[in-house]
Amino acid sequence: MSQVISSPVRTGTPIAPAGGPTPQPAAPSSLFSTLGQDAPAGLVVFLVALPLCLGISLASGAPLLAGLVSGIVGGLLVSTLSGSAVSVSGPAAGLTAIMLSAIATLGSWPAVLAATVVAGVLQLLLGVARAGIIALYFPAAVIRGMLAAIGIILIMKQIPHFLGADTDYFEDMDFLQFNGLNTFSAIAAAAKGLSPGSMLVGAVSLALLLLWDTAPVRRQPWARLVPGALVAVLVAVGLNQLLRAVAPGLAVRPEHLVKLPVLSSLGELAGAMTFPDFGALRNPATYGVAFTIAVVASLETLLSVEAVDNLDPLKRHTPTNRELMAQGAGNLVSGLLGGLPLTAVIVRSSANIAAGGRSKVSAFIHGILLLVSLLFLGAALNMIPLAALAAVLLLVGFKLTKPALYRAQWRLGWAQFGPFIITIAAVLFTDLLKGVSIGLVIGFFFILKDNAKAGSYLRRDESAGGDDETPLHLRLPEHVSFLNKASIVTTLEQLPAGSRVVLDGTRSDAIDHDVLEAIEAFRQAAPARGIELELRGIRQVALAGH
Repeated sequence: MSQVISSPVRTGTPIAPAGGPTPQPAAPSSLFSTLGQDAPAGLVVFLVALPLCLGISLASGAPLLAGLVSGIVGGLLVSTLSGSAVSVSGPAAGLTAIMLSAIATLGSWPAVLAATVVAGVLQLLLGVARAGIIALYFPAAVIRGMLAAIGIILIMKQIPHFLGADTDYFEDMDFLQFNGLNTFSAIAAAAKGLSPGSMLVGAVSLALLLLWDTAPVRRQPWARLVPGALVAVLVAVGLNQLLRAVAPGLAVRPEHLVKLPVLSSLGELAGAMTFPDFGALRNPATYGVAFTIAVVASLETLLSVEAVDNLDPLKRHTPTNRELMAQGAGNLVSGLLGGLPLTAVIVRSSANIAAGGRSKVSAFIHGILLLVSLLFLGAALNMIPLAALAAVLLLVGFKLTKPALYRAQWRLGWAQFGPFIITIAAVLFTDLLKGVSIGLVIGFFFILKDNAKAGSYLRRDESAGGDDETPLHLRLPEHVSFLNKASIVTTLEQLPAGSRVVLDGTRSDAIDHDVLEAIEAFRQAAPARGIELELRGIRQVALAGH
């Protein structure tokens, strides 16, 4: 009777809604078949993106117009070229520190624009080289942890706006803020400077959003056509105008309203734009900045589209190499027109999905609205209270970090819950890229730990009779990488003295050199333990230093 020593096969765990399977909407039959859902979703994304575009410009030390240009390019160009159905591209919080450093390094904003153009070309080359495959190596637990952390950050960063105690457009995603505060101290500071008008508008907006999300309202046909976020924003504007008329002391203060630059003509817009200084290409530092922008923007994009695919109710897959080329084209054009570098961004994409967006039309519409607002609607949009937009983002944040998600991860065991919870903590107390990098390291540790238990099978060789005098048969897997080294070495070290062993690699297509060295070291040490070793299909290699 054969003896088998093995470990359970490790398989990936599909990402599913934390509360169990839910009915999924049908895939759109054509690009415009879901226009009734995409148009209002695009409007909601526009309302979320507008203050972010302006705020990221301010935080980056760039002209205010640069963020809007980037958002417009992301909406009109990248959405057209991208293979993602629901992701939204625009200026990203993760690039603000890089932009500040780049302006200081290159000495001017036009020089940074030249570096952005070069970064776009580099991203195009990365897409052609099929570098997008690295997205397949992001563990599911780390992606879930990143989404949950972003949800928590959204909630904490929007509380000051909701309370009317923060005049900043933009809440960067880092724990340490540009104004010297951190996530927690900013909330504490907000509690000392409450604005009754903003609190009232925010509370009414949040109540409407929650009401719109209840089952009785969702069942109404008219409610499915109009997203709750749009209703909340319109009611907030009307309520604030009413307060200004009947109780001016309770009205939202001007510094807590959207602030969009008001342009009167296309000529004024053209005059306000900045264009790249290609003379900066003679400076070697330009290429260092371009490389940094390209790498960070590509990583943020791949992380975002992987997360967005998991949030997509239809579970569609984004072709990552095409996405890199779309982002490269977007950064090339954005740099030429005076815009900030852009990436696929999770906050706007999450808002798009939460508002019912079903195709790339919603992202395109958000780009059109950004352009139209810049040219014609500045005065009207400047009436929107930031507290209403904060209420929208508070609900988006909660949906990203629901308690059911934590319970589902806990039930999967420490191999999933460990990377998940550590990624959350790391993102919260550092920034997105550093936090995800820490999560990836932890996830990789669990992968190595699992591979130390699996990867080969040890059994008696039945072809020789199967009794206690027959050799132990160690069969290597089809592909033996350095990840299998720990399991193979551990198995060999645990062999009893005096054993007869067949180490069989005849079914292996490839055996990593590190593993071959470990096997050769064991072969040379085996006689001292009285172990008789036979190698099949395994070539011998020279050990380093011998």
